[in-house]
Amino acid sequence: MPKNEPQKRTSSKKPTPQGAQVKKTPTKKSTTPARTRTPRKTVVPNRVKLLISILNLEDEARLNELLNEFSVSFAFSVMGRGTAQRAILSYLGIGDTHKSVMLSLIPESDEDTILNMIRDEMNIFLVGRGISFTVPLTGVTELIQNDILSASAAKSTEGRKIMKDKDRKYELIVAIVAAGYADTAMEIARSVGAAGGTILDSKSVDNSKAEQFLGISLHEESEIILILSMREASDRIMSALVDSVGLKSDARGVVFTLPVDKTVGVGRTVREEKDSESAVKPEDAAVAAATSESKKEGGT
Repeated sequence: MPKNEPQKRTSSKKPTPQGAQVKKTPTKKSTTPARTRTPRKTVVPNRVKLLISILNLEDEARLNELLNEFSVSFAFSVMGRGTAQRAILSYLGIGDTHKSVMLSLIPESDEDTILNMIRDEMNIFLVGRGISFTVPLTGVTELIQNDILSASAAKSTEGRKIMKDKDRKYELIVAIVAAGYADTAMEIARSVGAAGGTILDSKSVDNSKAEQFLGISLHEESEIILILSMREASDRIMSALVDSVGLKSDARGVVFTLPVDKTVGVGRTVREEKDSESAVKPEDAAVAAATSESKKEGGT
């Protein structure tokens, strides 16, 4: 008895004659708009940053009130003096050059708001009122860190707002020289582009081991100079200071720089500078005008 053979499937399509073109049915394009993917906000752990404010003595209490009003911070102050030239002080109507240098530890989540409050509430954007800027930290006392961050536990920081090194526009130049050489150091710094600085009285602690290694002796009474500089000018200023008042000079100077993240009081905030790169800064206009007056008086 023959076995049943498997059935062959037959196609319902008619065979295409050899050489004939096959017409493809066009596919209909979807009219549904493509979905645009919204980038996710990257939230990073909150950190403690250092807020440095150099301002007039009468503004110190107001700044401390603003910090306590909005955030939790640890603030310390030291007396300093400005280095503006007499012609500039006369032009701006400033007689007293004594300054308060406040060092405040703040949560990074409050950084932008604090800087904007300082600018708006204290009118620190006006010429001669002072400057504030933030410096990143690599470590801080655990108890202080926990206290500051726990008070801002409900707040967070977006990753895109974290200042990257390539985006930094300013640096803080710190020069420590023997007492009596600060004015000389500032003249050197101005000659290569520095706008001004703040001087703090200080003293050298026991550096006998380092002095023995270097083969030099450091003066006990010293002065610290703080210069906030545009980043592209900081290397030039630092090199000039090292050559003129460095360790090999009578000033026995030590010079280093610190990164600066965000600023206010330097004409405008960093964010506003991005929107108006070509605008003239108020303090630049004042310096130019005062310099012009000084030249007229000197007959040059």
